[in-house]
Amino acid sequence: MSGISDFIQWIDNALHQSMGGGWALFIEFVLIGLSVMLIYAIFALILIYAERKICAYFQCRIGPNRVGIFGILQSAADMIKILLKEIIRINRADKFLFRAASFVVIIGSICTFGALPFARGVQVIDFNIGVFYLLAVSSIGVVGILLAGWSSNSKYTMIGAMRSGAQLISYELSCGLSLLTIVMLSGTMQLSEIVEQQAEAWFIFKGHVPAFIAFVIYLIAGHAETNRGPFDLPEAESELTAGYHTEYSGIQFGFFYLAEYMNMFIIGAIAATMFLGGWMPLHIPGWESFNAVMDYIPSSIWFLGKTAFCIFLAMWVRWSFPRLRIDQLLGLEWKILMPISLLNMILMALCIVL
Repeated sequence: MSGISDFIQWIDNALHQSMGGGWALFIEFVLIGLSVMLIYAIFALILIYAERKICAYFQCRIGPNRVGIFGILQSAADMIKILLKEIIRINRADKFLFRAASFVVIIGSICTFGALPFARGVQVIDFNIGVFYLLAVSSIGVVGILLAGWSSNSKYTMIGAMRSGAQLISYELSCGLSLLTIVMLSGTMQLSEIVEQQAEAWFIFKGHVPAFIAFVIYLIAGHAETNRGPFDLPEAESELTAGYHTEYSGIQFGFFYLAEYMNMFIIGAIAATMFLGGWMPLHIPGWESFNAVMDYIPSSIWFLGKTAFCIFLAMWVRWSFPRLRIDQLLGLEWKILMPISLLNMILMALCIVL
């Protein structure tokens, strides 16, 4: 990724030579923000198209095949349609909170997306408390969902928001404990250092049984946090019409739709970073020729490939299992995943000590 680094350094030098340091930093912040939002939107469109094709494959259909070659422009056409749709005003809604809710959801998602290490040297910001930052910022979306349900002044949206809040808060515990298991193994919360420590072997391999258990629990809990089947109780159409965003239309609904797909990408990206080596290639000790070939593959391809694998697993689960009841959903977290996560942390501590 030296080409990207050189280009970024050239822009930085040009801005500092042509204007003061304060203005140069301001313009750099704006450019970085616009770049993150552009990549965010492009990834979301790709994920929407990919899920439609994968869903069609599971259901023996063709999927999008009209707009563009193999339907690749269908997601872009739908985006334009959503942007042009009328925003319907809700008479008894709290207008300020109703509008702010969708922005809160999308802001939390973008802030999490911006801290991911996409390749060697390609990361917007590298906190020394990166894991803590990801857990904290990703939780902002719960506030937006609760605001959307309450401000709509509808019993259906309120029930959907309460279900979603209970679900997200519950499964965040297992997600956090799974990531803390890897933090214990690595001894740091800085994402770049966690990736660097997996240069010789990924944590899912050298972390022994506790790392594999944490990986499985994280995938289950992370999938539940995205409110996707079989954990889509907040959006149960047969009971709650469309859940907490029933009253939203146009671009406001588009924000919720966008955040849902990007949260799926974020869950897969965090799993790839923490357990599968991030942008590190696959190395097998003693296989020097094989390792040399793996090093030729760009680091961004490794990261996106591992993330795509985790996303495919999530889509596979969604289109294979029926929806759970609310008591089964919460029982899975509090009676099964949570105790196993706590015991797994103790097991990881014993592995580190021994």
